Amino acid sequence: MLFLLCFECSLLAAFILDMLFADPPAIPHPVVIIGKGISFLEKNLRAVFPDTPKGKRAAGGIMTALIPVTTFIISGGLCLLAWIASPVIFMVLHTFWCWQAIAVRGLAKEARNVRQYLTPEVRIEEARRAVGRIVGRDTGALDAAGVTKACVETVAENFSDGVMAPFFYMMIGGAPLALTYKSINTMDSMVGYKNETYIDFGRYPARLDDAAGYIPSRLGALLWIAAAALTGMNARGAFRIWRRDCRNHASPNSAQTESACAGALGVQLAGPAYYFGEYYDKPTIGDALRPIEAEDITRTVRMLYAASVLALILAAAVSAALITGAA
Repeated sequence: MLFLLCFECSLLAAFILDMLFADPPAIPHPVVIIGKGISFLEKNLRAVFPDTPKGKRAAGGIMTALIPVTTFIISGGLCLLAWIASPVIFMVLHTFWCWQAIAVRGLAKEARNVRQYLTPEVRIEEARRAVGRIVGRDTGALDAAGVTKACVETVAENFSDGVMAPFFYMMIGGAPLALTYKSINTMDSMVGYKNETYIDFGRYPARLDDAAGYIPSRLGALLWIAAAALTGMNARGAFRIWRRDCRNHASPNSAQTESACAGALGVQLAGPAYYFGEYYDKPTIGDALRPIEAEDITRTVRMLYAASVLALILAAAVSAALITGAA
């Protein structure tokens, strides 16, 4: 019972800390350490294996196994030692890592930063730079509608990766499993590109990320639909577009929450875009019932917060049931 109390309190405390402080730059973040480990392994594994498609896939496969396993062993071991030392020490450590695994306020803050350059007058260069901090596409030629669309898309999509998935893994494995997911997602963001450099080396990291995000992305879409209802958006439209367009993306997961968001707002998202100067003819998501507008960023952030609270409630309820059942 004491463990359950510490576990549940740490989830709530982590969410409150994220709402208050986001990710303070002065505090070392596990993702930074994980990223350095990925860069180290990539450099050294590429040097060991032959520079052939097969060799690159082998090197990437080894990294795909080493990074998550190492992350889980280290974080899980430290949590175990903390519990043995003192439940208070465990709660502090577990809370800290749960806090660092989620990214609600930081995502909302970046979106609002984009929003401020779009009204009352459009400062397009500042808006492009601001949205370029949170999207992977080229932003240099985007107009105001393009900037708005890119911002809305990334908030909706990153709810799945940055909020729902960490909470999902917290509820079944605590902070160690949430950090393990973050290590998988970080690998994909660093090497999971379909270009000449990473098409082979990043194949297994990308596939593992797709597998790890499969269930959370679909749960996230359902929570986003519920959030649409709670915030006065079109929940029926969100459900309809999600059912219709949730596969309109090369990734099996990326269009899940994005399609729910498009339906909730009644706008069309996605479509063709440039990445690193290369044109990609991506399918659209949603119906253009009206032109997208800057206020849609505010509406999307509102749904982000509502969906995040629902994710917290779900994680706390399921983890409590799992721990109680195992006791």
